[in-house]
Amino acid sequence: MTAGIRYIVTLVAPKVCAAGLVLLGMAACAPASGQTAGELMRQAETDFLAGRVEESMVNFDQVAQQRPDVAPQLWQRGIALYYTGRYEECRQQFESHRLVNPADVENAAWHFLCVARSDGADAALAALLPVGRDGRSPMPEIYEMFGGRMSQEEVLAAAGDNARGQFYAHLYLGLYQEALGQTAGARESILLAADGRFAAAGGYMHGVAIVHRDRLDP
Repeated sequence: MTAGIRYIVTLVAPKVCAAGLVLLGMAACAPASGQTAGELMRQAETDFLAGRVEESMVNFDQVAQQRPDVAPQLWQRGIALYYTGRYEECRQQFESHRLVNPADVENAAWHFLCVARSDGADAALAALLPVGRDGRSPMPEIYEMFGGRMSQEEVLAAAGDNARGQFYAHLYLGLYQEALGQTAGARESILLAADGRFAAAGGYMHGVAIVHRDRLDP
């Protein structure tokens, strides 16, 4: 997910460097604890990636409350909302993120996942958010898969032998399969996405894959 709003600075693609995200101009918005919104955001990300998902939500929510002007950018909060079962708020977070990042396939995918959890896969398909051109491989194919117009095998083929493409293919295959109730395939795909060989390629989202893996039923 790309961030073009001046309040958010990332060194490269945000999902790769999200842990280094800095929210600017927030020193004056520090709560009674003395933490700025930027510090709260970094702590929330740290907690989430360490598997302390419920704890991370406290700080994600505080950032959104302190800086409503920044709140649409907080896709990390949307993912945490998904894992804490707050599906309607999850849906709303990704709908608002589309307003500042309209070309992001991942945003549409997570919105689909939130709606599928609350209302079912058919409703999620009907509510699939439109996206612009996302040139990352295999994002166009992933979007077509979520739209029911491309097979899972075609997504894997589109990823080729590129580590980053393979990571995203396995991650979103697993999430999509889980939404459709394909539990065996979903487990296999998530385990592949969480493999350590994809750590550099996946960045923050590799951490998401690990969090998901660790929450799977034994």
